[in-house]
Amino acid sequence: MFEDVRQAFRELLHGNVSPENRRELLSTMKQTLVHARLSLDDLRASLGVTRRRLEKERSELETVRRRKGLAEGIGDAETVAVAERFEAQHLERLVVLEKKEAVQVSELALAEREVDEMTQQFKAASVGAGSVPNRESMPDTDDMDEERANLERELGTMGRAHRRAAAEADAEARLAELKRRMGK
Repeated sequence: MFEDVRQAFRELLHGNVSPENRRELLSTMKQTLVHARLSLDDLRASLGVTRRRLEKERSELETVRRRKGLAEGIGDAETVAVAERFEAQHLERLVVLEKKEAVQVSELALAEREVDEMTQQFKAASVGAGSVPNRESMPDTDDMDEERANLERELGTMGRAHRRAAAEADAEARLAELKRRMGK
């Protein structure tokens, strides 16, 4: 997923980056980590949408089966036939959504492992792993603490904005669904 960045991490950790390029590379790594973490949020949000759709589909299937049973109980063959058609549709959707959920869970786990690995590599690179230990190439710990605090603030702000946008999109989707159900 982030192979170019991982290669840059390896180069930095093995000391293959000149001190002049080190700060620029660390900045690029930090930006990539921010984007990677936002991608994780997107994956989590997408998984949440799939899980909500799964629950809805299960509920719809249960309703169709209940109605089918009631129709069978009163001998209404026409309603039973319609219910069987809808039951088959809901079952098919349910199977597809279950497969989609499994794939999304796997994708999220893979991405989380990659981001964790990149975070560890960034931390190691930030404290000077792989660099030539001279005063000029070693970052000042006060600067690093400040950079780390800035990164955390930036991630927090971006995360909140992303969650807010996801919540608004979810609300819009629910409203559209409600309007559709009400026939508007």
